[in-house]
Amino acid sequence: MGDVLIRTATLDDLEHLCDVLVDCVEGGASVSFMSPLDRGRASDFWRTVLDSAQREERVVLVADDAELGVVGTVQLVFAEPENQPHRADVAKLLLHRAARGRGVADRLMEAVEDAAWERGRTVLVLDTASAAAERVYERRGWVRVGVVPDYALLPDGGLVDTAFYYKRLATRR
Repeated sequence: MGDVLIRTATLDDLEHLCDVLVDCVEGGASVSFMSPLDRGRASDFWRTVLDSAQREERVVLVADDAELGVVGTVQLVFAEPENQPHRADVAKLLLHRAARGRGVADRLMEAVEDAAWERGRTVLVLDTASAAAERVYERRGWVRVGVVPDYALLPDGGLVDTAFYYKRLATRR
């Protein structure tokens, strides 16, 4: 892997985003899709997400490797209710298997937390079915609220527990 730049996603990233999503599902990640995930469905998903970002309903960040292209992504989804203008959801921290174990997930999380802070969001929430992701979140000061058993399905159809986390950004500055 080369140098990795964290930046805002564009429509030009569509194919690489599809590669990352398909790789995650093939690797068994519970990220809303069942296996096999075809590129058409992956492309439809990312087009919807990038359209939402254009409407400023979310921020989509990518980890762009100088040699490999986009190897990871994370989203900041703004809370819809008018009584929650201070909150956002962190969604779809995805990392291609070839890029794991190199600190890219941590850099994506730092960038999404910074993006939230810059937009006045002080409370973030997320959920995960990945023990590896839990370690990243806990190292970054996220607080585990609890686990819901059998919350989702793995891509192969097996049930998986899901852990829920929050982080108050006001205490990080």
